[in-house]
Amino acid sequence: MSRALDAPADPPLRPLPPSVADLLRTLGAPPRLAAHLRAVHDVARELVAWAEDRYPDLDLDGEAVLFGAATHDLGKVVHPAELSGPGSRHEEAGRELLESHGFPPERARFAATHAMWTAPGATLEDLLVSTADKIWKNKRVPDLEDLVVTHLTEAAGRPRWEEFLAFDELLEHIGTGADARLAFQASFPVSGTRG
Repeated sequence: MSRALDAPADPPLRPLPPSVADLLRTLGAPPRLAAHLRAVHDVARELVAWAEDRYPDLDLDGEAVLFGAATHDLGKVVHPAELSGPGSRHEEAGRELLESHGFPPERARFAATHAMWTAPGATLEDLLVSTADKIWKNKRVPDLEDLVVTHLTEAAGRPRWEEFLAFDELLEHIGTGADARLAFQASFPVSGTRG
């Protein structure tokens, strides 16, 4: 587990927030889950830094995005079969697990909303967590990206095509590190603990 949370990686992956790392240790989370959350969190850091730099007046809760990315799949501790197979039971389980460990509902919600980006009222924070969960492995989802671009266009007051091109360039850049992130995640077991 500690290796998944702290080991050097190529590309370098920043650590998870200490509160999340501590929770993963407490729960005995599978090392592969810790590695996945670390990779998605790192990508979310890139998305947030880019958005805050490009849109200085954007009303964005970057800390919420980072927390959401770091915990979005936490429910897979309860439903470990979903680490290597399909399923959505982990979504609500993750929200409940976070709330039961004292995290506020407005943060815990990302565990349930990361796959529901088409839901009415999805915030930019929801969309960025969902984007990080896709682009970390270079999966492009045009409908999701269009929703992000809509938010960015409204915030910037620039032409939509300009915001689309800027966001597309960012996602292309992030996507180039996908193979290394996937290899890092795959180097950890789906179950058990490993130092």
